[in-house]
Amino acid sequence: MKLDDKLWQKYERLKKIIESLEGVVIGFSGGVDSTFLLKAAHDVLGDKVLAVIATSETYPQREIEDALKLAQELGVRFKLIKTHELQDDNFRQNPPQRCYYCKKELFTKLKTIAQEKGFKWVLDGSNYDDLDDFRPGTKARDELGVRSPLQEAKLTKKDIRLLSKYFGLSTWSKPSFACLASRFPYYTPIDEEDLQRIGQAEDFLRGLGFRQVRVRHHGFLARIEVLLEEIPRLVEQKEMVVKKFKALGYRYVTIDLEGYRSGSMNEVLESLEF
Repeated sequence: MKLDDKLWQKYERLKKIIESLEGVVIGFSGGVDSTFLLKAAHDVLGDKVLAVIATSETYPQREIEDALKLAQELGVRFKLIKTHELQDDNFRQNPPQRCYYCKKELFTKLKTIAQEKGFKWVLDGSNYDDLDDFRPGTKARDELGVRSPLQEAKLTKKDIRLLSKYFGLSTWSKPSFACLASRFPYYTPIDEEDLQRIGQAEDFLRGLGFRQVRVRHHGFLARIEVLLEEIPRLVEQKEMVVKKFKALGYRYVTIDLEGYRSGSMNEVLESLEF
């Protein structure tokens, strides 16, 4: 596999940015972006890198386990912490700015850890494509002085997947993932029981072989998003899916005919006042 010159130049720029930071704490989720950032930072800074993995009710245990495994495989120092989004009413009420409150808590904790370790910078895995999306967490990032080297180097998600494949990272083809709170329509309160229900429903679908999955939670109705080409297979297994979802407490089980799309809950934002 050969990388084109423009992509390689972006990668070299990323390394120079990281080198200038001297020592960093990285918020590590085990996803495509943060895994590539962690690998690049470790290659450049060695032991002056600490990966911090945050656990909470909004992330499935399998994601935490994957992140721990990846950190160990990369040979990077890591620390596990607990965040408490559900204790914040601003988060629980689920306004469009929900992610701001989550990221503010996380980045504040990461900055404290960085200060304890004598590191100046906290990094996150935001990429260049994220500039085109609705990302309230960016405000918290900027307020707290967190850096996004992938974004600064203008690396897109496609770029990061290509580089990850080139360097042999298992995450190069990992499906995109967002916290389970993103499955709720805005202003629908978030609670732990519903988060667990959504996580179990998505785990069930993944167990059937669907890789890119979202179960959007509309009270008693579940709206399933899978890739367009996988919808026929989901229909074929509808009886099994309906039975499982009803056992989890849903009364109605639907398939979104537009298929999976990142941030589909944001499609209503133009009609909301906030």
